[in-house]
Amino acid sequence: MKSLKENFQKAHIVIIGSGIIGKFNALELSELGFRITIIDPYEQKNSSNAALGLMMGNMYQKRRGRSWDLRRQSIELWPKWIEFLKKFNYELNIKKPLIQLTTNEEKFKKLEKFVYENNNLNLQILKRDSIIIKNISQAFQTKNIKGMISFDDGRINATSLLKTLDKYLKNKKINFVDEEIIKIRKSNNQWFSTTKNNRDIKSDIVILCNSLKAVDLIDTLSHNIKLKPVLGQAIEVSINDAEVDLLTLPKQFNINGKNIITRSKNKLIIGSTDEYSTKPEKKIFEKITNFLDRQPTWLINGRVTKKWFGIRSRPEGEPSPIMKNLEDGLIICTGFYKNGILLAPACSKWVANEIKNYFS
Repeated sequence: MKSLKENFQKAHIVIIGSGIIGKFNALELSELGFRITIIDPYEQKNSSNAALGLMMGNMYQKRRGRSWDLRRQSIELWPKWIEFLKKFNYELNIKKPLIQLTTNEEKFKKLEKFVYENNNLNLQILKRDSIIIKNISQAFQTKNIKGMISFDDGRINATSLLKTLDKYLKNKKINFVDEEIIKIRKSNNQWFSTTKNNRDIKSDIVILCNSLKAVDLIDTLSHNIKLKPVLGQAIEVSINDAEVDLLTLPKQFNINGKNIITRSKNKLIIGSTDEYSTKPEKKIFEKITNFLDRQPTWLINGRVTKKWFGIRSRPEGEPSPIMKNLEDGLIICTGFYKNGILLAPACSKWVANEIKNYFS
C-alpha cells in the first residue's frame, strides 16, 4: 500500500494565478511534496505587484467570525514563514509598528473602546499629546488626528515578497506556464486545463487563484460565485521643501483610509483602495491626497514621480475571501479584496488541508 507521501509526490496540481495567493499555495504544497505547475500569462500585471503590503491583523476590530479566524491563523503563521523564506532573502521582514489614524471623533471613540476591551499592551491609543501624533500633526499641518498603534502589525514589501517566492519556486524547479487558460474540464478523474493555444495540461487538482478571471472558468449556474472589480492605486510623491523632513513620520501608517509609507526625507507613497472600478481617474493626485480637510502646502506642491494600480476582486453577496472546494479536485481561492498578503498563510494552510483530505 502506497504511503500518503508517495501519493503526494505522484500527484500533479495546477495553480491558475501567480499572485501572492497562487505562489503561497505553491510554496505550501511544494513543501508537502506535490508536483506543481503555475499557469499565468499576466504575472507582471496581477494586483499583487501593486500591493503596498500593509498587514492589519491584530488591529482588526471584529474579533469573531471567519474573517477574524483567518487573520488570527495568519498572524501565527507569518513569523514561521518569514524565518523559512529568509533562506532565500535574508532581508525579508515585516516592518513594525502599524498606525491607524482618524480625524473623525466617533471613529476614534470606537478605536479607543476596542483597545480598552482587548487589554493588549501591544495595542495602544495615540492621543494628541503623543510624540507620534505631534510629529504627524506638525508635518500635515493639522490638529485633529488621533488613533491607535499596533506593535504586532506592520508592512511587508510586496515586491520583495514576490521575488523571494520566485527564488524558492525556482529552487524547487516549479513548472511555470506563461499561457492563458480558457477552459477547465474533468474527464476520468483527471482535470484538463486548456490554454488559448488549445493545449491541454493534465492534473489531479486545479486551484483557481486568478482573481476576477476565476469565475470565467467555472459553471456559474452551479456555483453562483460573483466577483466585483476593485481598484487599488498608489502614487509616489517627491517634495521640495527644506523645512519638512518626512523621516519624522512613522514608516507606515493610515489616515482616514489612505495608506502612507515614508520612503525618504523628501519622498512618500500614498495608496488607497476604491470601490468597484477598473480604471484610475485622471485626477489621481487630488483623489488620493484628499484624506484631510486641508492639505499641507508641501503636499499640494509635491511632484508625482511614480503611479501604479492593480485590479482586485471582492465577492458579491458573500464574505471575502472565497475559499471553497467546488467539486472533487477543484478549489477556488480568490476575492481577497484588501487582505491577500495578510491572509496568504491561512489560505494556503486551508488549501493544503483540503488536498491532504482528498488524497487520504
